[in-house]
Amino acid sequence: MSEDKQYLEEDLQDGQEEAKWYAIHTYSGHENKVKINLESMVKNRELEDLIQDVQVPTEEIVEEKDGMVKVKERKLFPSYVLVKMIMNDRTWYIVRNTRGVTGFVGPGAKPVPLAEEEVISLGVASKEEVFDEFEQGDSVKILKGPFEGFVGTVDSLNFEKGKVKVLVSMFGRDTLVELNFNQLVKI
Repeated sequence: MSEDKQYLEEDLQDGQEEAKWYAIHTYSGHENKVKINLESMVKNRELEDLIQDVQVPTEEIVEEKDGMVKVKERKLFPSYVLVKMIMNDRTWYIVRNTRGVTGFVGPGAKPVPLAEEEVISLGVASKEEVFDEFEQGDSVKILKGPFEGFVGTVDSLNFEKGKVKVLVSMFGRDTLVELNFNQLVKI
């Protein structure tokens, strides 16, 4: 039995099965590299049960330049990556020693998990948790992005992409807009 597997079994037997989201600080511009490195390390060491998800929170912004409308993705929190993990000495060490990571967010060396409301507002909650909230035909209000303040109706849900298509009335016409689930609230 590998050393990592032994740690995994011990951790799961200890009853620490509740994974929580933590924010880690990275070098500026290294967020995606940290995400790839950490996911690679987790896969190589078969620690998917301990370090379950790694996310770089982003949002789509619409820019108009030279008469062309472009949709770009922008990092919500530059220099930060979010990790869903079961915190123990082993996982702390692996994350902390990933190239590009400068440390966990929290006082001293003690990482502090994010509150559930923070996780949902950042758009990194599991898709199942959030999509249980929405159904086709629901009335929703758009909270963020270029369509902030608009009210619309859920047309379809794409679980794999984490997107919701909403019919919004603009200029007297119904327009289909694709949004992230964290940009909406059910009304």
